[in-house]
This record gives sequence, structure tokens and C-alpha cells, in this order.
Amino acid sequence: MQTGTLTSNWEQDRLVLAASGRWDLASAPKLQSQMRDPAQGRRQVDVRIDLSSLAALDTTGAILLDRLIGRLEADGHKVSLNGGRQDLLTLLEDVRGAIADKAPPAPAARPVPFALADRIGRATIGMWQDILSMLNFLGLVTVTALRVLRSPGRLRLRPLFFHLEQVGLNAMPIVGLLSFLIGVVLAYQGADQLRRFGAEIYVVNLLGIGVLREIGILMTSIIVAGRSGSAFTAQIGTMKVNQEVDAMRTLGLDPVEMLVLPRMLALLIALPLIGFFANVVALAGGAVMAYVYLDINFVQFTRQLQIAVNTTTLFVGLVKAPVFAVVIALVGCYEGLRVSGSAESVGLLTTRSVVVSIFLVIVLDAAFSVLFSYIGI
Repeated sequence: MQTGTLTSNWEQDRLVLAASGRWDLASAPKLQSQMRDPAQGRRQVDVRIDLSSLAALDTTGAILLDRLIGRLEADGHKVSLNGGRQDLLTLLEDVRGAIADKAPPAPAARPVPFALADRIGRATIGMWQDILSMLNFLGLVTVTALRVLRSPGRLRLRPLFFHLEQVGLNAMPIVGLLSFLIGVVLAYQGADQLRRFGAEIYVVNLLGIGVLREIGILMTSIIVAGRSGSAFTAQIGTMKVNQEVDAMRTLGLDPVEMLVLPRMLALLIALPLIGFFANVVALAGGAVMAYVYLDINFVQFTRQLQIAVNTTTLFVGLVKAPVFAVVIALVGCYEGLRVSGSAESVGLLTTRSVVVSIFLVIVLDAAFSVLFSYIGI
């Protein structure tokens, strides 16, 4: 069986490329190496492709011929075909027509202001579609959760406790360390300003209200979004790449029930508890700094803290935790289920999951602040 070859010779100023043998899948590696520089670096010459010695042609060979013609024409050469059996020419025409139909049209050049408006418009439409898609996913998760609530035996407890450990217990060291340092920084910066007015004791008020109402749960949610939300996306995304999610659907299992609900419920339970832990540790850090820098002992700190805050202050902070937990878990799982069949997609959507989660947490925190101020809490 004669393998496909491509030979070239010059007839005066015309380049003749002779395609011979079988242009099929088996000959493709050899043909690709022969097609690298058929014109030998020359530009804008007449090229004739002789197909009279072509013995056989399959789809792969036709694609290679189409690429050869396209490359020569892109370099400014005038290409013509000569000879060849009618059935082979018909196949070549069909393949070239199919490729031309699938090729995207070249975008028309636009002036700079219109190009900018086009990018802004496309980004806005894409953002709106993402919002609708995420709301649709929220509805799907809600319906699935109601179905599980009606039949509690469907809830998988082992994954629930596993994710509770991952997002709760395992997150406590990093959350505790950062919260302690945040308390130290807030106490130091507040004391540095208040001592100019002889009001050092009010650093306790600043620390208590700031940590319990805003900083504690906000920083905890941001840390959890970067740590656990990205883990949700990476885990589910890897399962998508390995086609494990498709296997679940083939077996009649619901991926939302199996993968999303345990993670969301675990974060819904863990985040308020971690937020309370972060508040206590941040206040402890502020108390240490107040003792070292302002000579306010722990008894004075505790008494002033009781005056400055009450249970409503703690409630205002912790009531946000379940909402933040649902948002972080929803975005993390949603982006994980959007992963396509490549490792690059896992990385891109994991990064997107973290960015979107933190953005939504901050936006919701601002909305809660406005709402609580409006109702006088």
C-alpha cells in the first residue's frame, strides 16, 4: 500500500506540488512534515497542485489538502488544482465546504468608541445571563432541598459530617489566627487615635461594635469563601472532568442532592459557629493589645465591653452568617458544575468562584448595613 507523499518542483516561475499515493489517516504524520514549507519561503507565486497521481483520499487527507491550500493562499500564492478522480474531488469539495460553513465570520473592524461599547454591551449581557443562570440554579437547589426535607432519609449524613469537619473544624486555626491579628490591629489603630483625646477606654467600644457587627463575620466569610468555596469548585469540577457526575446521572442519582446539598448544609451549620469563634478570638486579640498598649486590664475591658455591646449587636453580625453561607456554597458548587472537560477549566472557574463569592459577600454585607440602619438596629 503506497503511503501519501507531497513532492514539489519548479516549472519556470510556477511551483508544482504533486500529491500522490494514499492521503489517509495513516499517512497524516508524514504528510504534515512535508507540508511545512512547500513554497520554500517564496511569496506570491503561482502554485499548481497536481492530484492526478492521488490513489485514495479520506476525510483526514481532505482536511490536510484544505489546510495546505489555505496556508498557501494566506501567504499570497495563487493556487489551482489539476487532475484527480471525480470522486476524490467531490470529497475534497464537501470537506472544504463543511469547514467553511463552521468557520466563524471575521469580525468587522469597528472604530474604537464602538468597539468599547461593544465590549461593554457583551460583558453586560454575559453578566445578566450569569445572574439568571445562578438564580435558576438556586431554584433547582431549593426544590431539591424541599424534596429532601419531605423525605429526610434521602439526606446523606456521612458526606455532611465530612464537610462539616472540612469547612468547620479544619478552618478554625486560620480563622482564629487572622481574627486575633485583626483584633490587635483594630485595637492599636483605635487607641492611637483616641488617646489624643484622653478617651482610650472607648477603644473597647470601637472594637466590640466593629468586630461583632461587621468585621468578625465579614472577614470569616471572606476566608471561608477563599478556602472552602474554592475547594467546592475544585472538587466538583474534577469530578466533572473525570465524568463522575455523568456517571451519577446515568445511575439515576441527582448530582444536586449528592454533591451540592451536603456541602451547603455543612457550611450553613458551620459558618455561624466559626463566626462566633472569630468574634471571641478577635476580642481577645484586642484585649491583649489594650492591656499591653493602654494598660487596660481584662476586668476593665470586660466591664466596658458589657456597656458598649448587647445581644442585639451580636445578633446583627451572626444573622448574616447563614445568608453568606448559602451564597458561598451556591457559587462554589455552581461554578464546579459548569466545568468543561479540561483541567484549565477547573482552574479558571475556581478563581472565578472565589472572586464572585467575595464580591457577593461584600455586596450583601453592605445591603445588610443599609437595611439595619433603616430599621434602626
